[in-house]
Parts: sequence; structure tokens; C-alpha cells
Amino acid sequence: EGVVYLTMQGACAGCPSSTATLKQGIESLLKHYVPEVSEVRAA
Repeated sequence: EGVVYLTMQGACAGCPSSTATLKQGIESLLKHYVPEVSEVRAA
């Protein structure tokens, strides 16, 4: 529980940097605004 699965779309879908974006950007924002989130994973 607490795991969010996210699908990248558009230019991000095949980009090797999408994992970094997911972890450093999206995960930190979600954890800040939704404390129940423990991890964000690519779907």
C-alpha cells in the first residue's frame, strides 16, 4: 500500500531520463502533498 503506479506518455514514454523524472520530480511532489504515498513506480 502507498505505491502509486504511473504511466509516462508522449515524449517521456521512451526517454531514458523518465525514471529520474519519476523519482526526483513526481515522487517528491506526491509525497509532499499526499503523505500516504510511499513510492512511485512506472506502470
